Amino acid sequence: MEPTASEWIKPIQRQSLSELAYTSLREALMEGRMKPGDELPLRPISRSFGISATPMREALLRLVTEHALEMDGRGRISVPHLTRATLIEVRKIRGFLEGNAARQAAIAASPEAVDALEQIHVDLGTAQDQGDFSRAIGLNTKFHLKLCEIAGLPVTHEVVSNLWVRCGPLLSHLYDAGLPPNWDPHPHLRIVKAIRGKDPEGAYEALNMDIEGGGAGLLAHVCD
Repeated sequence: MEPTASEWIKPIQRQSLSELAYTSLREALMEGRMKPGDELPLRPISRSFGISATPMREALLRLVTEHALEMDGRGRISVPHLTRATLIEVRKIRGFLEGNAARQAAIAASPEAVDALEQIHVDLGTAQDQGDFSRAIGLNTKFHLKLCEIAGLPVTHEVVSNLWVRCGPLLSHLYDAGLPPNWDPHPHLRIVKAIRGKDPEGAYEALNMDIEGGGAGLLAHVCD
């Protein structure tokens, strides 16, 4: 069985094959390019990456250890389904950490950094308009991680990245019902405006509005 999201798979050359495979898989999880329940059979996915089974196994098992993937009693590896409780917990943690990053960004971010953050959202809107929802989901992830970056909080960025690895596959359902509600303005633009205006609390509130409102429909795709 070949991986369902083969478009994100690229042949790997040299360096650390296991590390490169791990990074590629991790990014695919973060950006919603794999769905909950997708299986990752070792030999087919190794062939897709153009590497042997040994480094691929190492990469997969590393992600299993991090709870980004799961392995059943027969050794089959797949993308886990989130429970409602786990999703709610992740959202609360994200709200606190990313909200704090938004506050800090409003204090410390340079105008150029804010411009770069805003451009990510512009690109996201273009992807939506073109019906390229896979790219839009990836840009949404990029927006939130960029926020932690411009806040100058590397530890927060690392922790938030790990949370996105856990919840990213669920984002594959973000556009199942079509485009999200047309908020006026979109919470991303509220975040950008608050950061540009040096409004820490406004940035915090807009970030949490985005998490709560934007991901509300995802609750229909979790386990009890």
